[in-house]
Amino acid sequence: MCGNNMSVPLLAEAVTVSGTEKETAAVREHGWADTMTAIRLPHVKYICPHAPRIPVTLNMKMTMPSWFDLMGLSPDSPEDEAGIKRAAENIKAIIDHEVKNGIPANRVMLGGFSQGGALSLYTALTCQQQLAGVVALSCWLPLHKSFPQAASTSGNRDMPILQCHGEMDPMIPVQFGAMTAEKLKVIVNPQKITFRTYPGLMHSSCPQEMAAVKEFIEKQLPRI
Repeated sequence: MCGNNMSVPLLAEAVTVSGTEKETAAVREHGWADTMTAIRLPHVKYICPHAPRIPVTLNMKMTMPSWFDLMGLSPDSPEDEAGIKRAAENIKAIIDHEVKNGIPANRVMLGGFSQGGALSLYTALTCQQQLAGVVALSCWLPLHKSFPQAASTSGNRDMPILQCHGEMDPMIPVQFGAMTAEKLKVIVNPQKITFRTYPGLMHSSCPQEMAAVKEFIEKQLPRI
C-alpha cells in the first residue's frame, strides 16, 4: 500500500492482500482476508479493514467488533443512523485514499458479509463517485426507509450488485435479503442486480458462493 495510511484510520490496521502484478483495481472487504487470498486476482488489491470495538445493544451492550450499533435484525428494528453514516464516511475515506494513489474510483469495488455487506451497500449507494460494484453477502440495506431519496446524488445508479444469501440463515432470514433485492431495484438499474440464494446454507459462506464472487469480480474488474 502506497501513501500515508495514518491519515486514514481504518487503513492503519487493515489487512491488505496485494496483487501479484501491477495493481489496477481494489476491492474493499470486511474481515475476509483469508477468503480473499483464496479467490484473489493478480491485478487486484484486497483491503480488509477491521470494524472498531463498540458496545452493541443486540449483544447486551457487550463490546465487540461492529461497524455500527445493532438494536435488532428485522426490517422494522430501530437503527443507529449516526453510526451507520459515520462508518460509511470512513469507508469513503479509503476510496479517496486509493484514488489519490492511482486507482480510479470506477476500479474500486466494495463488499462484505453480514454487517460488512450492509455497510458496503449503504456506502456505495450514497457515494458520489462511480464505483465498480458491490458484493453483498447475507446482509440487508441499512436505513432502507431513507431510499431512494438518500441516493439522489449517488454516482452509482447503474452499478452492478451481486447479492448472495443462505436459504437457511437463522440470523438474517433470506426473506430479508429478498426484500433488500426488491428495494435495490427502485434505487439502481434493476438489470444490474443479481440475487442468488443457496439451499441449506446458514449465516455463512460456501464454495459455490465464493465462485460466484470471483466470477463477479473478474467481470467487473477485468485486467487492463
